[in-house]
Amino acid sequence: MLQNSFKVQGGNQLKGSITPQGAKNEALQVLCACMLTKEKVTMKNVPDILDVRRLISLLDGLGVEVVKVTPNEYTFQAKSVDLDYVASHEYQKNAKKIRGSVMLMGPMIARYGKAFMPKPGGDKIGRRRMDTHVNGFKKLGANFKYDTERESFYLGGDDLKGSFILMDEISVTGTANILMAAVLTEGVTTMYNAACEPYLQQLSKMLIRMGADIQGVGSNKLIITGVNELKGTTHMIQPDFIEIGSFIGLAAMTQSQLTITGGAKADLGIIPSVFDNVGIKLNIIGEDIHIPAQDKYSIKPFIDGSIMTIYDSPWPGFTPDLISILLVVATQAEGSVLIHQKMFESRLFFVDKLIDMGAKIILCDPHRATVIGLGRTQKLRAIEMTSPDIRAGVSLLIAALSAEGTSMIHNIQQIDRGYQQIDERLNALGAQIERI
Repeated sequence: MLQNSFKVQGGNQLKGSITPQGAKNEALQVLCACMLTKEKVTMKNVPDILDVRRLISLLDGLGVEVVKVTPNEYTFQAKSVDLDYVASHEYQKNAKKIRGSVMLMGPMIARYGKAFMPKPGGDKIGRRRMDTHVNGFKKLGANFKYDTERESFYLGGDDLKGSFILMDEISVTGTANILMAAVLTEGVTTMYNAACEPYLQQLSKMLIRMGADIQGVGSNKLIITGVNELKGTTHMIQPDFIEIGSFIGLAAMTQSQLTITGGAKADLGIIPSVFDNVGIKLNIIGEDIHIPAQDKYSIKPFIDGSIMTIYDSPWPGFTPDLISILLVVATQAEGSVLIHQKMFESRLFFVDKLIDMGAKIILCDPHRATVIGLGRTQKLRAIEMTSPDIRAGVSLLIAALSAEGTSMIHNIQQIDRGYQQIDERLNALGAQIERI
Protein backbone atom coordinates (compact mmCIF):
# COMPACT_ATOMS: atom_id res chain seq x y z
CA MET A 1 0.00 0.00 0.00
CA LEU A 2 1.31 3.46 -0.87
CA GLN A 3 2.48 5.69 1.93
CA ASN A 4 0.79 9.05 1.50
CA SER A 5 2.60 11.73 3.52
CA PHE A 6 6.05 13.28 3.88
CA LYS A 7 7.25 14.70 7.18
CA VAL A 8 9.89 17.26 6.19
CA GLN A 9 12.38 18.90 8.52
CA GLY A 10 13.48 22.13 6.88
CA GLY A 11 16.59 24.25 7.18
CA ASN A 12 19.25 21.71 6.17
CA GLN A 13 21.88 22.51 3.58
CA LEU A 14 22.37 19.62 1.16
CA LYS A 15 25.66 18.58 -0.38
CA GLY A 16 26.83 15.98 -2.83
CA SER A 17 26.01 14.46 -6.20
CA ILE A 18 22.72 13.24 -7.60
CA THR A 19 21.97 11.50 -10.90
CA PRO A 20 18.77 12.44 -12.71
CA GLN A 21 16.32 9.69 -13.56
CA GLY A 22 15.24 8.85 -17.09
CA ALA A 23 12.77 11.33 -18.54
CA LYS A 24 9.22 10.53 -17.47
CA ASN A 25 7.52 12.10 -20.48
CA GLU A 26 9.85 10.40 -22.94
CA ALA A 27 9.40 7.05 -21.22
CA LEU A 28 5.61 7.17 -21.58
CA GLN A 29 5.93 7.81 -25.34
CA VAL A 30 8.58 5.23 -26.19
CA LEU A 31 6.94 2.53 -24.08
CA CYS A 32 3.74 2.95 -26.10
CA ALA A 33 5.83 2.67 -29.29
CA CYS A 34 6.78 -0.90 -28.32
CA MET A 35 3.29 -1.86 -29.51
CA LEU A 36 4.23 -0.99 -33.11
CA THR A 37 6.36 -4.09 -33.71
CA LYS A 38 6.22 -7.81 -33.02
CA GLU A 39 9.98 -7.82 -32.43
CA LYS A 40 11.75 -7.29 -29.11
CA VAL A 41 12.43 -3.73 -27.93
CA THR A 42 14.93 -3.03 -25.15
CA MET A 43 14.47 0.09 -23.01
CA LYS A 44 17.29 1.45 -20.85
CA ASN A 45 17.25 4.14 -18.15
CA VAL A 46 13.53 3.60 -17.53
CA PRO A 47 12.49 5.68 -14.47
CA ASP A 48 11.05 3.62 -11.62
CA ILE A 49 8.06 5.88 -10.99
CA LEU A 50 4.37 5.28 -10.46
CA ASP A 51 3.14 6.49 -13.88
CA VAL A 52 5.66 4.31 -15.72
CA ARG A 53 4.85 1.27 -13.60
CA ARG A 54 1.15 1.78 -14.38
CA LEU A 55 1.82 1.95 -18.13
CA ILE A 56 4.02 -1.17 -18.02
CA SER A 57 1.18 -2.95 -16.17
CA LEU A 58 -1.23 -1.97 -18.98
CA LEU A 59 1.18 -3.33 -21.59
CA ASP A 60 1.53 -6.56 -19.63
CA GLY A 61 -2.25 -6.92 -19.43
CA LEU A 62 -2.49 -6.45 -23.20
CA GLY A 63 -0.28 -9.49 -23.67
CA VAL A 64 3.02 -7.74 -24.31
CA GLU A 65 5.87 -9.91 -23.03
CA VAL A 66 7.55 -7.74 -20.39
CA VAL A 67 10.89 -8.72 -18.87
CA LYS A 68 12.49 -6.62 -16.12
CA VAL A 69 16.23 -7.01 -16.71
CA THR A 70 17.33 -4.54 -14.00
CA PRO A 71 15.38 -1.95 -11.98
CA ASN A 72 15.79 0.49 -14.91
CA GLU A 73 16.01 -1.79 -17.95
CA TYR A 74 13.20 -3.76 -19.60
CA THR A 75 12.49 -5.72 -22.76
CA PHE A 76 9.07 -5.63 -24.43
CA GLN A 77 7.73 -7.87 -27.18
CA ALA A 78 4.22 -7.34 -28.55
CA LYS A 79 3.92 -10.55 -30.58
CA SER A 80 0.32 -11.38 -29.74
CA VAL A 81 -1.74 -8.55 -28.25
CA ASP A 82 -5.11 -9.22 -26.63
CA LEU A 83 -7.24 -6.30 -27.77
CA ASP A 84 -10.27 -7.72 -25.95
CA TYR A 85 -8.50 -6.79 -22.70
CA VAL A 86 -8.88 -3.12 -23.65
CA ALA A 87 -12.63 -3.40 -23.05
CA SER A 88 -12.23 -5.04 -19.63
CA HIS A 89 -13.12 -3.24 -16.41
CA GLU A 90 -9.56 -3.73 -15.12
CA TYR A 91 -7.97 -2.05 -18.13
CA GLN A 92 -10.49 0.79 -18.13
CA LYS A 93 -9.95 1.44 -14.43
CA ASN A 94 -6.16 1.43 -14.65
CA ALA A 95 -5.90 3.39 -17.91
CA LYS A 96 -7.94 6.22 -16.39
CA LYS A 97 -5.23 6.73 -13.76
CA ILE A 98 -2.54 7.81 -16.23
CA ARG A 99 -2.84 10.32 -19.04
CA GLY A 100 0.02 8.73 -20.96
CA SER A 101 -2.18 5.70 -21.66
CA VAL A 102 -3.89 7.70 -24.42
CA MET A 103 -0.75 7.27 -26.54
CA LEU A 104 -1.56 3.58 -26.92
CA MET A 105 -4.30 4.58 -29.37
CA GLY A 106 -1.88 5.49 -32.18
CA PRO A 107 -0.03 2.14 -32.15
CA MET A 108 -3.30 0.21 -31.77
CA ILE A 109 -5.07 1.75 -34.76
CA ALA A 110 -1.92 1.63 -36.89
CA ARG A 111 -1.25 -2.05 -36.28
CA TYR A 112 -4.69 -3.48 -35.56
CA GLY A 113 -7.12 -1.07 -37.18
CA LYS A 114 -8.98 -0.21 -33.99
CA ALA A 115 -8.43 1.38 -30.60
CA PHE A 116 -10.53 1.79 -27.50
CA MET A 117 -9.54 4.02 -24.61
CA PRO A 118 -11.18 5.50 -21.52
CA LYS A 119 -10.98 9.23 -20.94
CA PRO A 120 -7.48 9.57 -19.46
CA GLY A 121 -6.68 10.92 -16.02
CA GLY A 122 -3.44 12.57 -14.87
CA ASP A 123 -2.72 15.92 -13.24
CA LYS A 124 -5.62 18.26 -12.49
CA ILE A 125 -3.91 21.32 -13.93
CA GLY A 126 -6.67 22.57 -16.23
CA ARG A 127 -8.37 21.57 -19.46
CA ARG A 128 -6.43 19.02 -21.47
CA ARG A 129 -8.68 18.25 -24.39
CA MET A 130 -8.45 15.22 -26.69
CA ASP A 131 -9.69 16.97 -29.85
CA THR A 132 -6.19 17.34 -31.33
CA HIS A 133 -5.58 13.59 -31.10
CA VAL A 134 -8.98 12.67 -32.52
CA ASN A 135 -8.90 15.22 -35.35
CA GLY A 136 -5.51 13.88 -36.44
CA PHE A 137 -6.73 10.28 -36.49
CA LYS A 138 -9.82 11.34 -38.46
CA LYS A 139 -7.57 13.05 -41.04
CA LEU A 140 -5.88 9.67 -41.53
CA GLY A 141 -9.29 8.13 -42.22
CA ALA A 142 -10.25 6.74 -38.81
CA ASN A 143 -13.85 6.60 -37.60
CA PHE A 144 -14.43 8.06 -34.16
CA LYS A 145 -17.07 7.56 -31.50
CA TYR A 146 -17.26 8.90 -27.95
CA ASP A 147 -19.35 7.01 -25.41
CA THR A 148 -20.57 9.71 -23.00
CA GLU A 149 -21.93 7.17 -20.54
CA ARG A 150 -18.68 5.22 -20.22
CA GLU A 151 -16.49 8.28 -20.97
CA SER A 152 -14.47 6.32 -23.50
CA PHE A 153 -13.08 6.81 -27.01
CA TYR A 154 -13.34 4.37 -29.90
CA LEU A 155 -11.38 4.54 -33.15
CA GLY A 156 -11.79 2.26 -36.13
CA GLY A 157 -9.92 2.30 -39.42
CA ASP A 158 -8.75 -0.63 -41.53
CA ASP A 159 -7.80 1.52 -44.51
CA LEU A 160 -5.88 4.52 -43.19
CA LYS A 161 -4.17 6.81 -45.71
CA GLY A 162 -1.51 9.48 -45.32
CA SER A 163 -2.80 13.04 -45.20
CA PHE A 164 -1.89 16.66 -44.50
CA ILE A 165 -2.58 17.41 -40.83
CA LEU A 166 -2.44 20.97 -39.54
CA MET A 167 -2.39 20.54 -35.77
CA ASP A 168 -4.88 22.87 -34.08
CA GLU A 169 -2.63 23.09 -31.02
CA ILE A 170 1.00 22.24 -30.30
CA SER A 171 0.21 19.11 -28.32
CA VAL A 172 3.12 16.90 -27.24
CA THR A 173 1.05 13.77 -26.62
CA GLY A 174 -1.12 14.55 -29.66
CA THR A 175 1.94 14.78 -31.90
CA ALA A 176 3.36 11.54 -30.48
CA ASN A 177 0.06 9.71 -30.89
CA ILE A 178 -0.51 10.73 -34.52
CA LEU A 179 3.17 10.19 -35.38
CA MET A 180 3.00 6.60 -34.12
CA ALA A 181 -0.13 5.98 -36.18
CA ALA A 182 1.36 7.57 -39.31
CA VAL A 183 4.57 5.50 -39.43
CA LEU A 184 2.54 2.38 -40.36
CA THR A 185 -0.05 4.22 -42.47
CA GLU A 186 0.13 3.91 -46.26
CA GLY A 187 1.20 7.07 -48.08
CA VAL A 188 2.74 10.34 -46.93
CA THR A 189 1.56 12.16 -43.83
CA THR A 190 2.62 15.76 -43.25
CA MET A 191 2.15 17.09 -39.73
CA TYR A 192 2.45 20.87 -39.46
CA ASN A 193 2.43 22.83 -36.19
CA ALA A 194 3.71 19.66 -34.53
CA ALA A 195 5.34 19.74 -31.11
CA CYS A 196 9.14 19.31 -31.23
CA GLU A 197 10.10 18.67 -27.59
CA PRO A 198 13.20 16.53 -26.95
CA TYR A 199 10.82 13.68 -25.98
CA LEU A 200 9.41 13.69 -29.51
CA GLN A 201 12.86 13.92 -31.04
CA GLN A 202 13.87 10.86 -29.02
CA LEU A 203 10.69 9.01 -30.05
CA SER A 204 11.31 9.90 -33.71
CA LYS A 205 14.93 8.70 -33.59
CA MET A 206 13.81 5.45 -32.00
CA LEU A 207 11.14 4.92 -34.69
CA ILE A 208 13.68 5.65 -37.43
CA ARG A 209 16.00 2.98 -35.99
CA MET A 210 12.99 0.63 -36.12
CA GLY A 211 12.61 1.34 -39.83
CA ALA A 212 10.26 4.33 -39.94
CA ASP A 213 10.69 7.09 -42.54
CA ILE A 214 10.43 10.45 -40.74
CA GLN A 215 11.77 13.75 -42.06
CA GLY A 216 11.99 17.05 -40.17
CA VAL A 217 12.84 15.69 -36.71
CA GLY A 218 13.28 18.60 -34.29
CA SER A 219 11.10 20.96 -36.34
CA ASN A 220 7.38 21.71 -36.28
CA LYS A 221 6.86 20.05 -39.66
CA LEU A 222 7.15 16.28 -39.82
CA ILE A 223 6.88 14.34 -43.07
CA ILE A 224 6.19 10.64 -42.53
CA THR A 225 6.18 8.06 -45.30
CA GLY A 226 4.41 4.95 -44.07
CA VAL A 227 6.13 1.56 -44.04
CA ASN A 228 4.66 -1.94 -43.83
CA GLU A 229 6.31 -2.99 -40.59
CA LEU A 230 8.82 -1.96 -37.95
CA LYS A 231 11.59 -4.00 -36.34
CA GLY A 232 12.97 -4.14 -32.82
CA THR A 233 15.59 -1.82 -31.35
CA THR A 234 17.41 -0.76 -28.19
CA HIS A 235 16.63 2.70 -26.82
CA MET A 236 18.29 4.79 -24.11
CA ILE A 237 15.98 7.28 -22.40
CA GLN A 238 17.50 10.74 -21.87
CA PRO A 239 18.02 12.27 -18.40
CA ASP A 240 14.87 14.05 -17.23
CA PHE A 241 15.40 17.79 -17.76
CA ILE A 242 12.37 18.51 -15.56
CA GLU A 243 14.04 16.71 -12.66
CA ILE A 244 17.31 18.51 -13.45
CA GLY A 245 15.50 21.86 -13.25
CA SER A 246 13.90 20.77 -9.98
CA PHE A 247 17.32 20.00 -8.48
CA ILE A 248 18.68 23.37 -9.62
CA GLY A 249 15.78 25.07 -7.85
CA LEU A 250 16.27 22.92 -4.76
CA ALA A 251 19.96 23.87 -4.52
CA ALA A 252 19.13 27.58 -4.76
CA MET A 253 16.36 27.49 -2.16
CA THR A 254 18.35 25.47 0.40
CA GLN A 255 21.68 27.28 -0.23
CA SER A 256 23.18 23.94 -1.17
CA GLN A 257 26.12 22.86 -3.26
CA LEU A 258 25.00 20.12 -5.62
CA THR A 259 26.39 18.31 -8.64
CA ILE A 260 23.92 16.78 -11.08
CA THR A 261 25.92 13.98 -12.65
CA GLY A 262 25.17 13.41 -16.31
CA GLY A 263 22.73 16.31 -16.29
CA ALA A 264 24.45 18.09 -19.16
CA LYS A 265 23.65 15.13 -21.44
CA ALA A 266 20.00 16.21 -21.47
CA ASP A 267 18.69 18.72 -23.99
CA LEU A 268 18.21 21.63 -21.58
CA GLY A 269 17.24 24.27 -24.15
CA ILE A 270 16.78 27.69 -22.51
CA ILE A 271 16.40 26.25 -18.99
CA PRO A 272 19.90 27.39 -17.83
CA SER A 273 19.35 30.94 -19.11
CA VAL A 274 15.94 31.21 -17.39
CA PHE A 275 17.50 30.21 -14.08
CA ASP A 276 20.23 32.75 -14.79
CA ASN A 277 17.51 35.40 -15.12
CA VAL A 278 16.57 34.83 -11.48
CA GLY A 279 20.23 34.96 -10.44
CA ILE A 280 21.02 31.27 -10.00
CA LYS A 281 24.55 30.29 -10.92
CA LEU A 282 25.34 26.95 -12.47
CA ASN A 283 28.44 25.58 -14.14
CA ILE A 284 28.50 22.87 -16.78
CA ILE A 285 31.63 20.75 -16.34
CA GLY A 286 31.83 17.99 -18.92
CA GLU A 287 28.63 15.97 -18.60
CA ASP A 288 27.83 17.35 -15.13
CA ILE A 289 26.05 20.42 -13.84
CA HIS A 290 27.48 22.01 -10.70
CA ILE A 291 25.37 24.43 -8.64
CA PRO A 292 27.42 26.32 -6.03
CA ALA A 293 25.90 27.29 -2.68
CA GLN A 294 24.50 30.83 -2.94
CA ASP A 295 23.68 33.01 0.06
CA LYS A 296 21.69 35.35 -2.17
CA TYR A 297 20.43 35.53 -5.74
CA SER A 298 18.75 38.43 -7.50
CA ILE A 299 16.11 38.56 -10.23
CA LYS A 300 17.31 40.53 -13.23
CA PRO A 301 15.03 43.23 -14.65
CA PHE A 302 14.55 43.66 -18.39
CA ILE A 303 17.07 45.99 -20.05
CA ASP A 304 14.58 48.90 -19.86
CA GLY A 305 14.32 48.40 -16.10
CA SER A 306 10.85 46.84 -16.10
CA ILE A 307 9.97 43.81 -13.98
CA MET A 308 11.09 40.44 -15.34
CA THR A 309 8.33 38.22 -16.76
CA ILE A 310 8.83 34.46 -17.02
CA TYR A 311 6.30 32.51 -19.05
CA ASP A 312 5.92 29.04 -20.51
CA SER A 313 5.57 28.16 -24.17
CA PRO A 314 6.01 25.12 -26.45
CA TRP A 315 9.57 23.93 -27.07
CA PRO A 316 12.06 25.48 -27.60
CA GLY A 317 10.37 27.89 -25.17
CA PHE A 318 10.42 27.39 -21.41
CA THR A 319 8.64 24.21 -20.35
CA PRO A 320 5.43 24.62 -18.30
CA ASP A 321 6.59 21.76 -16.06
CA LEU A 322 9.20 24.04 -14.46
CA ILE A 323 7.01 27.11 -13.92
CA SER A 324 6.04 25.87 -10.42
CA ILE A 325 9.71 25.39 -9.53
CA LEU A 326 10.65 28.89 -10.76
CA LEU A 327 7.82 30.41 -8.75
CA VAL A 328 9.03 28.80 -5.52
CA VAL A 329 12.64 29.80 -6.22
CA ALA A 330 11.53 33.42 -6.74
CA THR A 331 10.04 33.61 -3.23
CA GLN A 332 13.54 33.86 -1.70
CA ALA A 333 15.16 35.93 -4.45
CA GLU A 334 15.93 39.62 -4.29
CA GLY A 335 13.54 41.48 -6.56
CA SER A 336 10.17 40.79 -8.15
CA VAL A 337 8.97 38.71 -11.08
CA LEU A 338 5.70 38.09 -12.91
CA ILE A 339 5.13 34.37 -13.48
CA HIS A 340 2.78 33.79 -16.42
CA GLN A 341 1.54 30.21 -16.77
CA LYS A 342 -0.11 30.42 -20.18
CA MET A 343 -0.87 26.80 -20.96
CA PHE A 344 -2.82 25.46 -17.95
CA GLU A 345 -5.29 27.49 -15.93
CA SER A 346 -5.13 25.50 -12.67
CA ARG A 347 -1.39 25.10 -12.26
CA LEU A 348 -0.84 28.16 -10.05
CA PHE A 349 -3.51 27.33 -7.50
CA PHE A 350 -0.91 25.79 -5.16
CA VAL A 351 0.47 29.29 -4.36
CA ASP A 352 -1.99 29.67 -1.49
CA LYS A 353 0.18 27.13 0.37
CA LEU A 354 3.27 29.25 -0.26
CA ILE A 355 1.43 32.33 0.97
CA ASP A 356 0.55 30.41 4.14
CA MET A 357 4.28 29.72 4.49
CA GLY A 358 5.02 33.45 4.43
CA ALA A 359 5.78 34.02 0.75
CA LYS A 360 4.77 37.35 -0.79
CA ILE A 361 2.74 36.39 -3.85
CA ILE A 362 -0.17 38.10 -5.56
CA LEU A 363 -2.27 35.67 -7.60
CA CYS A 364 -3.48 38.04 -10.32
CA ASP A 365 -5.70 35.48 -12.08
CA PRO A 366 -5.57 31.72 -12.84
CA HIS A 367 -2.62 32.25 -15.19
CA ARG A 368 -0.49 34.95 -13.54
CA ALA A 369 1.22 35.44 -10.20
CA THR A 370 3.48 38.28 -9.07
CA VAL A 371 6.21 37.17 -6.65
CA ILE A 372 7.91 39.74 -4.42
CA GLY A 373 11.10 38.05 -3.30
CA LEU A 374 11.94 37.92 0.39
CA GLY A 375 15.68 38.09 -0.33
CA ARG A 376 16.30 35.67 2.56
CA THR A 377 15.25 38.34 5.04
CA GLN A 378 12.86 35.80 6.52
CA LYS A 379 12.55 32.06 6.09
CA LEU A 380 9.39 30.34 4.96
CA ARG A 381 7.56 28.71 7.86
CA ALA A 382 6.54 25.08 8.08
CA ILE A 383 2.89 24.17 7.51
CA GLU A 384 0.67 21.19 6.69
CA MET A 385 -0.27 20.97 3.01
CA THR A 386 -1.46 18.66 0.22
CA SER A 387 0.20 17.98 -3.13
CA PRO A 388 -2.24 18.78 -5.98
CA ASP A 389 -0.10 17.51 -8.90
CA ILE A 390 3.39 16.21 -9.67
CA ARG A 391 5.20 19.50 -10.25
CA ALA A 392 3.40 21.51 -7.58
CA GLY A 393 4.08 18.65 -5.17
CA VAL A 394 7.83 18.82 -5.73
CA SER A 395 7.71 22.61 -5.55
CA LEU A 396 6.06 22.36 -2.13
CA LEU A 397 8.66 19.79 -1.09
CA ILE A 398 11.42 22.24 -2.07
CA ALA A 399 9.67 24.99 -0.11
CA ALA A 400 9.38 22.70 2.93
CA LEU A 401 13.08 21.76 2.76
CA SER A 402 14.00 25.45 2.86
CA ALA A 403 11.48 26.36 5.58
CA GLU A 404 11.93 26.76 9.32
CA GLY A 405 10.38 23.87 11.21
CA THR A 406 8.66 20.62 10.29
CA SER A 407 6.15 20.48 7.44
CA MET A 408 3.69 17.76 6.48
CA ILE A 409 2.91 17.10 2.80
CA HIS A 410 -0.03 14.81 2.06
CA ASN A 411 -1.08 13.04 -1.16
CA ILE A 412 2.55 12.35 -2.07
CA GLN A 413 1.39 9.70 -4.55
CA GLN A 414 1.33 12.68 -6.92
CA ILE A 415 5.06 13.23 -6.36
CA ASP A 416 5.79 9.49 -6.70
CA ARG A 417 4.11 9.55 -10.10
CA GLY A 418 6.98 11.58 -11.51
CA TYR A 419 10.00 11.42 -9.18
CA GLN A 420 11.86 8.19 -8.45
CA GLN A 421 12.45 7.56 -4.72
CA ILE A 422 12.81 11.29 -4.20
CA ASP A 423 12.91 11.03 -0.41
CA GLU A 424 15.71 8.45 -0.33
CA ARG A 425 17.79 10.29 -2.93
CA LEU A 426 17.52 13.66 -1.18
CA ASN A 427 18.08 12.17 2.27
CA ALA A 428 21.40 10.81 0.96
CA LEU A 429 22.39 14.46 0.37
CA GLY A 430 21.48 15.57 3.89
CA ALA A 431 17.74 16.21 3.69
CA GLN A 432 15.36 15.00 6.40
CA ILE A 433 12.26 13.54 4.71
CA GLU A 434 10.26 10.78 6.37
CA ARG A 435 7.44 8.80 4.80
CA ILE A 436 4.56 8.60 7.25
